[in-house]
Amino acid sequence: MNVTINSKNVNPSDRLAATITNKMAKLDKYFSQEAEAVVMITEEKSGLAKLEATIHAGSLSFRAEERNSDLYFCLDRVIDKLSSQMSRLKDKLVKRHKDVQEVYISEIPDLPPDAVEDQGVVRTKEIELTAMTRDEAILQMELLDHSFFAYADSETGTTNIVYKRDRGGYGLLITK
Repeated sequence: MNVTINSKNVNPSDRLAATITNKMAKLDKYFSQEAEAVVMITEEKSGLAKLEATIHAGSLSFRAEERNSDLYFCLDRVIDKLSSQMSRLKDKLVKRHKDVQEVYISEIPDLPPDAVEDQGVVRTKEIELTAMTRDEAILQMELLDHSFFAYADSETGTTNIVYKRDRGGYGLLITK
């Protein structure tokens, strides 16, 4: 796994960087090809450290973050969260393809990176809409731990958005 470590308001030690790389490499067992991981370490004004990790494997992204005063604790928790997300996805893939012995998370070209801030907009992000079913979009939204997800419907080709409803369940926005 290719690991990129970025930091803000803190300089990670060589020992911490090596530990991050080694622990992230343990997640390689879920991928048939090389995955890209980006780890962001931030020292917050409250004195807590925040560690965020995002893994891009084709069109799938896995993300987890943790805040604590101990970066090594944060790293362990983030690795546990990512491993849990990947394990759940792998279980779903195995159930769907019962005749397959070994299942890896599928590899599709990476999504584009985040864009820059612009005119009062806090964050701008370009995404490549991937053709998928509604259920696959909901699964991807849950893996990213987002409240909504935009995708191209594989049957109609339209751009759709699934979202979590405040009262439970999911909603679907279909564009015309």
